[in-house]
Amino acid sequence: MASTTARNGPRIWVWLAWAAFLMVADQITKTLILNHYQLGDSTVITGFFNIVRAHNTGAAFSFLANAGGWQRWLFTGIGAVATVFIVWQLRAHPGQKLFCFSLASILGGAVGNVVDRLMHGYVVDFLDFHWDFLSGIFHGGHFPAFNLADMAISVGAICLILDELLRMRRER
Repeated sequence: MASTTARNGPRIWVWLAWAAFLMVADQITKTLILNHYQLGDSTVITGFFNIVRAHNTGAAFSFLANAGGWQRWLFTGIGAVATVFIVWQLRAHPGQKLFCFSLASILGGAVGNVVDRLMHGYVVDFLDFHWDFLSGIFHGGHFPAFNLADMAISVGAICLILDELLRMRRER
């Protein structure tokens, strides 16, 4: 049993390194935004994409953004619990590449956003995509601003679903 643990153990570091890379990249981009933009500032990049500075005290799509402040600690706690759970899963399944990539991506994004909540009390968002066809759903057709951490979480979630679908297909 010890040889199995020794053989599989180091592979978790690959996934933790990926999560750390995502978290650091996320924090670097957010620091650039904080240093060069005031809240609400925007730079048009294309006809459908802007760089903006937005603060989100809530969760995805600003869920609970106006809840009075307690949500900061709720979402920080959820991120901490998710971190422990994900690391546990990475340790239990280090050889399942797509599964671990998915979880490590979610981990990197979640930690990136938790760092924001702890440092600032809000998450820094800066990617603003907008299309006219979204006008009926989002104000002015602007999809809610997001950041690299949100992208990592989204890619991780999509890959996690794909991993499960592939697993189910293999079991047939």
